[in-house]
Amino acid sequence: MSTPEHPALVPGRWFDGQSSKARPVVVSLRPTPQGPSLVLHPLSQPGAEPVVFTWKQVGWPEAWNERKPQPRVVVDLRDHGSVEIDAVTEWRAALAAAGERPGIAQRMQTRWPVLLGVTAAAVIGLTLFYRYGTPWAATQLTRFVPLGWETSVAENVLKQMDEGTLKPSKLPKERQQQLQARFNTLVQQAPATLHRYAQYNPPLSLEFRSGMGANAFALPGGKIVMTDGIVKAAADNGLPDDALVGVLAHEIGHVVHRHTTRLVVEQGVLNVGLGLALGDVSAIVSTGASVMTGLAYSRSHEREADCYAIALMRHTALSTAPMGKLLLAIARAEEKEEDKGSDKDKKAADDNPADAAHAPTPQSAASAPDATRKRKLGQEAESHPVWSLLSSHPETMKRATELEQGHAPHCAKS
Repeated sequence: MSTPEHPALVPGRWFDGQSSKARPVVVSLRPTPQGPSLVLHPLSQPGAEPVVFTWKQVGWPEAWNERKPQPRVVVDLRDHGSVEIDAVTEWRAALAAAGERPGIAQRMQTRWPVLLGVTAAAVIGLTLFYRYGTPWAATQLTRFVPLGWETSVAENVLKQMDEGTLKPSKLPKERQQQLQARFNTLVQQAPATLHRYAQYNPPLSLEFRSGMGANAFALPGGKIVMTDGIVKAAADNGLPDDALVGVLAHEIGHVVHRHTTRLVVEQGVLNVGLGLALGDVSAIVSTGASVMTGLAYSRSHEREADCYAIALMRHTALSTAPMGKLLLAIARAEEKEEDKGSDKDKKAADDNPADAAHAPTPQSAASAPDATRKRKLGQEAESHPVWSLLSSHPETMKRATELEQGHAPHCAKS
């Protein structure tokens, strides 16, 4: 870049901070490797030496609109006051001649295409970080979470649930022993090659509870809980114990893939990433990130647990078809209960329009105790870091069909 022999001179007023009266000056800009330097030539003191300010000593004003420049430019000189310049066009021309190049922030302010381009790049970057970067980072960081932490969390969670929703199992001891034996055999036959974390070998255990309907869930650290309701559901639908073994294989998949821990880490990684990208993560953004994480990442974890169950059952020469039929049977039973509750509410509203008008919710507690219980169970389940068989599981029909077929498109070929 060629240096102009005679830098442009721009008239201005210097408020040096020592006097309230402005001092008339002529401003010139000199190119330097670090950026233009600003030189003030006082006019009120003939023969006075010019005052030179380096690039870093000046608070350079930004342009907001190239087509409609501001009527006056104020140059911040830090401890030496400020300079006001009315000849804005000459000032911008002198800056350009001295080699000043606006930064990306200023280009975004003055040029819509740049703003749109940067915004699009940021959205794409955040999307890729959310979709691929966060799960990958969480998977790697989870390796360093100690098993003792998971065990402690599991014990506290199960204790809270035993004091609330869960009750002691009413299954006969012989029946519990049968299922325990099938579980132990399944654990012994599980190949280490199916585990995501080679050095992670938690002690897997099975416990029985009642009070949560037909369900099963996994706690971090290796504890799996099966309810009396799901055992009864399999029996009522004439399904063999292979259906329950498939459910246990699915829950083992949650444990060995450390899904609960990964979800916690994923939420932390996502919040940190948003903080770095957006500067300050507000409560709304943090809450939104948690919701997105819980929905999208849990779907991924469910598919991963299904794939683990399919692979483990295939390895043990067992079919996942009974498990798929069991999922469908439970889902259909819940839909029928919901429909019955809706019909009861509608009938109650028709018979007692005045009561319905004053009802606080579409479903009253008196006419729909099952619905109230489900909401309570759902809220309690959501407050615990457990992996429930049906709670928040996506696409139950599709999952059940894949399990019946014994393979899924998203599962790795084995």
